[in-house]
Amino acid sequence: MSAQRVVVTDYTFPSLAQEEAAARAAGAEFAAYQCRSADEVTEALAGATVGVVQFARCTAEAVAGLAPNAALIRYGIGFDNIDVDAAGTRRIPVGYVPDYCLDEVAEHAAASLLALLRKLPALDASVRAGEWQAVAVARPMKPFSETLVGFFGFGQIGRLVHRRLKGFGFSFAVADPVLSDAEAAELGVRQVDADTLFGEADAISLHAPATPQTHHVVNAERLAQMRPNAVIVNTSRGALVDEDALAAALRAGRIAGAALDVFEVEPLAAGSPLHQAPGALLTPHAAWYSENAIARLQGLVAQDITNHLTGRPLRRPVPGSFRHG
Repeated sequence: MSAQRVVVTDYTFPSLAQEEAAARAAGAEFAAYQCRSADEVTEALAGATVGVVQFARCTAEAVAGLAPNAALIRYGIGFDNIDVDAAGTRRIPVGYVPDYCLDEVAEHAAASLLALLRKLPALDASVRAGEWQAVAVARPMKPFSETLVGFFGFGQIGRLVHRRLKGFGFSFAVADPVLSDAEAAELGVRQVDADTLFGEADAISLHAPATPQTHHVVNAERLAQMRPNAVIVNTSRGALVDEDALAAALRAGRIAGAALDVFEVEPLAAGSPLHQAPGALLTPHAAWYSENAIARLQGLVAQDITNHLTGRPLRRPVPGSFRHG
């Protein structure tokens, strides 16, 4: 029996041929599951040399059961479903794939923001309801040349969204402590703090990781600061938004709209108040998707399976996690 074993805990792809081929080429066994609970993940990963996780929660208990000198790999950009601290304690490297769908997410965010600002969902609904009242439904609506678009977080995807929106004539503000004065000047964006961003922007696109500092950064207090005709777009992490507070703000008309592709719990519960919130544009965590993106994601994960099984470092270690060497 092989001393090495590659385990995929859960996946949404039609085939795992690339991952299995990488494992077999390195002389490792390969197994795939559809784990739904933490206990199932712990059982599946017991003794694994490489654990590959998509949405399942990988707890400290699951990490403790991995083989010595194991590695964990996350299918995707976020990694908050993996106990990275527990992995670090066991000197287990954790890799992720933050670069497989940058263009796709940026395009989804930009498209969502433009649709909200032009009030396309409301106009579509009015026509389907038998109305023909463009101004009554769309009012008020600023021209893009008088519209301030704000970014909360301005990493790779935020900058790609900015690049796609520049041609529409918007002005831009950014709240991101990492952005330097020189970069802001070069990109033509105004640096502001979070309070100023939420208070002044006509549209806000969220591009921050899920951390204790960003948890529910969009809350009742922030929403009360926003302009009544402002909109918000979230293609980053669901934990950034207090969904109950957002639904209440939409119902009360405190903001005009919100486009959400990520949620605190996925799938979004049937009883979520967001389902009935006016001005909510909801998509099922689809921003990452294109057929090419799926192939890139699986190919890069397969590359990291090969890397670890052959003694090479993971391609993109999770920031702050344990690294070989």
